[in-house]
Amino acid sequence: MKPLRILVLAHEDLLPPDSMEGFTDEEILEWKCEFDVLTTLQNMGHDAQIIGVRDDLGVIREKLSDFKPHITFNLLEEFRSVPTFDSYVVSYLILKQQKFTGCNPRGLMLAHDKALTKQILTYHRLPTPKFFVIPVGRTSRKPSRLTYPLFIKSATEDASLGLSQSNIVHNDQELQERVSDIHRVTESDAMCEEYIEGRELYVGIVGNMRLTTFKIWELRFDKNKEKIPLIATREAKWDPKFQKKYGVMTYPADDLSPEIEQKILQTCKRVYRALFLTGYARIDLRLTGDGRIFVLEANPNPNLSYGEDFAESGDARGIPYEDLLHRIVQLGLRYSPVKSV
Repeated sequence: MKPLRILVLAHEDLLPPDSMEGFTDEEILEWKCEFDVLTTLQNMGHDAQIIGVRDDLGVIREKLSDFKPHITFNLLEEFRSVPTFDSYVVSYLILKQQKFTGCNPRGLMLAHDKALTKQILTYHRLPTPKFFVIPVGRTSRKPSRLTYPLFIKSATEDASLGLSQSNIVHNDQELQERVSDIHRVTESDAMCEEYIEGRELYVGIVGNMRLTTFKIWELRFDKNKEKIPLIATREAKWDPKFQKKYGVMTYPADDLSPEIEQKILQTCKRVYRALFLTGYARIDLRLTGDGRIFVLEANPNPNLSYGEDFAESGDARGIPYEDLLHRIVQLGLRYSPVKSV
């Protein structure tokens, strides 16, 4: 690829320093993805620059005018502190006739709305846990068609916001308490779905029309003497003390039978297409002891940090980090919103 002018869009609070030197692991974790993407693009020979975005599209407009990038590398996960507003930023780029990496606005909107995602998956007969939604301000009440235990989470938030071990509820009182907590902490509706006991699996995918699946990855708690439920809580993702105590690790899921592996990968491709995803995404699943697959959710534009799950599973598929970013840029350059509506 010839050198390109690439504008990296990041949240204003996550602009990385020029070097990681002098920072703690906890401090680096905040902006590691932005640092890894920016410096890798620069090391690949591109003229890559980064700008911070919070609640004003004007900063994007001015930089597009001055820098005239060939493509924008979108690392935004929210706008005006609202996760679902990232799709509108991408829509703005489309109206400006500006190429971008990652998912298109329709795919972002569908995947961020977890209830709508499940309705679409159900329509396509894709396996997903049964669920109901309790809007903010409404009373918590379980439908008779569902049984405990249930798992409670935000209907729109990402990054495991509001998730802890207590999000698995076993009775009406616990349901009411956890739903109230989700409403208060996330200021969003509560998604209540049947809790599926099983292995937590992740499948990375890149592509627009032709899709490439990565090695199936698995979350494990290797030091789980207390036998706490295997949930990707905020602590499991971001708290080093919790990770060390419970041995939180992710590995290739190497012990799957060829039949189960093929079924998982085909299911994930169907999910990707059903939600009109483009660019790259990660599909989260549960695999029960008797071999049943349940799709938990789809995550367009997942964490691109070097050494994290998505990049690692890509590397296991034979796509090292530089090649992964190269593919993502190429997919963005080839994507045509006019041909995809």
